[in-house]
Amino acid sequence: MIIIPAIDLKGGQCVRLSQGDMEKTTVYSNNPAAMAKTWESMGALRIHVVDLDGAVSGSPQNRDAVKAILSAVSIPIQLGGGVRNFETVKEYFSLGVDRIILGTAAIKNPRLLEESCEAYPRRIIAGIDATNGMLCVQGWIEKTTMTAVQLVKQIEHLPLAAIVFTDINRDGMLTGPNIESTAQLARSTSIPVIASGGVSRREDLEALLSIEQYGVSGVIIGRALYTGDLDLRECIRLAERKERG
Repeated sequence: MIIIPAIDLKGGQCVRLSQGDMEKTTVYSNNPAAMAKTWESMGALRIHVVDLDGAVSGSPQNRDAVKAILSAVSIPIQLGGGVRNFETVKEYFSLGVDRIILGTAAIKNPRLLEESCEAYPRRIIAGIDATNGMLCVQGWIEKTTMTAVQLVKQIEHLPLAAIVFTDINRDGMLTGPNIESTAQLARSTSIPVIASGGVSRREDLEALLSIEQYGVSGVIIGRALYTGDLDLRECIRLAERKERG
């Protein structure tokens, strides 16, 4: 299982939200590129970047910060937030982004997801964000009537790189991930699942490692790394020990 530190961008700064609420913002750095270099120096093999402003507005809003991050590190970047058309997909790939996350578009514009997967097989990630089992879009503002498992069944035929599954109720709250929902989703599909939301202590990571066998290939950790509740190096070592058996 790969440990992926998160960088959430809002107004060009590195922030974290509580339960996706744009009004509940904590700023951790005004230099996201330096933050990315820190995670790389600590052993990160990939970084998860989200344009929060873009997720809400529907178009990229933090291009300069994204470019700075790409210039600062040599490890792959996966990026989401505000990617709602194929032109934006192409633009980000041309800048050097390794994988692009389509969240709202995966639900509201299935054709874009299909077109992007056709053009960039195994480089598109479907972002599935849920609260109480129901999918949310538009930067988590709008709740749908579809469940995560229902969406996965609709997109499983596509050559996706992975699914990022976020339990909004747990995100940024340091309350632990929703192991049951994550395992249920992973068991329902052959697409690798990356867990996101709520990881705050060693026991949370151990719980996720216990369901790795179902296809949980990675975990995104945000707030707990910034607060010091978790140490990235220790998380990586724990995952590596599990992999060695």
